[in-house]
Amino acid sequence: MCTLISARAVISRSGAGATSPGRRLARVGVLLAAAALTLGAWACGDGAGESVTVYSGRSAELIGPLIERFAEEEGVDVRVRYAGTSELAALLLEEGDRSPADLYIAQDAGALGAVEAAGLLAPLDDALLDRVAPAFRSRSGRWVGLSGRARVVVYNRETLAPEDLPRSILDFADPGWAGRVGWAPENGSFQAWVTALRVSQGEPAARAWLEAMRANRTAAYPNNTSIVQAVASGEIDAGFVNHYYLHRFLAEEGDSFGARNHYTAPGDVGTLVNVAGAAILESAGNREGAARLIAFLLGEEAQRYYAEETLEYPLVDGVPSSADLPSIADLRPLDIDLSRLEDLEATLRLLREVGALQ
Repeated sequence: MCTLISARAVISRSGAGATSPGRRLARVGVLLAAAALTLGAWACGDGAGESVTVYSGRSAELIGPLIERFAEEEGVDVRVRYAGTSELAALLLEEGDRSPADLYIAQDAGALGAVEAAGLLAPLDDALLDRVAPAFRSRSGRWVGLSGRARVVVYNRETLAPEDLPRSILDFADPGWAGRVGWAPENGSFQAWVTALRVSQGEPAARAWLEAMRANRTAAYPNNTSIVQAVASGEIDAGFVNHYYLHRFLAEEGDSFGARNHYTAPGDVGTLVNVAGAAILESAGNREGAARLIAFLLGEEAQRYYAEETLEYPLVDGVPSSADLPSIADLRPLDIDLSRLEDLEATLRLLREVGALQ
């Protein structure tokens, strides 16, 4: 039995990040993962008896309140190890069937795909899978999405009108956009998107686009937040981010904020909808408890939390997204098997070769 640690206390020392994994993280990242995880924290529920062990690549700030709620309602001792999604994927690949984890929660589908490809995930019951549209769950039935986020172009509303923006993100390679656009090559969500670019368009096309963007002097920023700030201040005209970063600014500063989101055309790779998701380990000691936690995270209370608190897309029918967001159905995002976003290693290599990463 252990003491519950609050989500805000854990995040300050957990080092929880949000990056995507590579196919061979076990080989190239195990030592890094082990070092990072020594700084992680176990957050435990105060229930006696049944316990569920969770490896969470989502930070305690984002998902901790929901896990605490489940522990309280079910009387379950929930032990959570918070760390970066890629570090936890590497650790799972190293541990194999010796892992103490029952449940893996990842920040993006590529991480789940990497662990799935290693044969470490158990099949989920149809009762869980059927709550989420096929596009946002494993095609082999071994992981399920919990919440969604769309890639968008954030733009300065003073210098650009919606009709000025390309219908495809690929068109930002045009020289007319030179010196006007920002990206975050070190950010995990951007790297996952480049992986989708490679998968959907092919390696040569992805390389050509990245090289053209480099030739256009695309400005590098450390994260999504800094890109939104740079766009709103007029430092750049547009940037590539996840949809909810703008909405956090709008919630704080109101409609006068100087930036807005642009969604590229239906089916364009620019409007990728990726997911945070969950999977049960094949070696789990408490599959039933892990399944109940997934069911809770797919329940109405948790799905409303995603919509209202984290400003993500809920993935369960009947729970509306924020009124400020276009629906996923209206977006008609890129049709891609999200499990195929597992190969971050090749993406990082490509980004280094074109000079976007050091």
